[in-house]
Amino acid sequence: MNPNSKAFRILAPLLLFVVLIGTWEAAVNVFKIQQLILPKPSEVLNAIIQGFKSGVYSKHLAVTAQEVVIGYALGVSFGIALGTPIALSRTFEVMVYPYLLALQTMPKIALAPLMMIWVGFGIESKILITMIVAIFPVLVNVIVGLRAVESDRIALMRSLKGGAWDELIWVRLPSAAPYIFAGMKTSVVLALLGAIAAEFVGAEAGLGYLMSQLMFKLDTPGVFAILVVLSVVGVSLYLLADWAHRKTVFWDAAAHEPWTPKQ
Repeated sequence: MNPNSKAFRILAPLLLFVVLIGTWEAAVNVFKIQQLILPKPSEVLNAIIQGFKSGVYSKHLAVTAQEVVIGYALGVSFGIALGTPIALSRTFEVMVYPYLLALQTMPKIALAPLMMIWVGFGIESKILITMIVAIFPVLVNVIVGLRAVESDRIALMRSLKGGAWDELIWVRLPSAAPYIFAGMKTSVVLALLGAIAAEFVGAEAGLGYLMSQLMFKLDTPGVFAILVVLSVVGVSLYLLADWAHRKTVFWDAAAHEPWTPKQ
């Protein structure tokens, strides 16, 4: 089967998933591993079913999803808004970029207690942490993308008497769009991680809060179930961002072609 075919890209991961789950189930049975240490996949599946059936998972998932969506949207917006003047103005870059870099190097989990002191244990503090986590990948890609424009295109626009605004809208942004979406795809996964980390520190609801409660109860199947749900959510968000990339940046051939190894 052709590795670049659509059927192979769907069936190969599914086959590997079945093999891994079967090996996991068999290993737990053969070595008689305690549920507290490593539950069976069937026990994890049952925990997922019961969690959604009772409505507990749905309730906390809705809270985490709200934190991720709002925080991600704010992070992308601020990343583009800050990255654009940094890319186009050396003065603005010298003034602002060192502070943004310092914020990025600071452990985000260390900011969570401060955010909770400032805005409380509600959803607002989780949104702020998520926003901070999501900003930098978009910011960096905006800067790189706006500066990676071919000089011939800039010269052509200027020869047509185009101003700075025309140059940004018609030349720089279309060329930078693949870079920006690459940053957005990275940020959407980091946004989920940021929201969960903030919920671990202190929260009233959310999947991270629920996981911490299950850990205190030594409910290992429940903890694994939350991890599975988070993995599905993370993959779904990434695929959604990738779909938006392919549909929006239709002129980016690399986004539409399957990966092929270099010769």
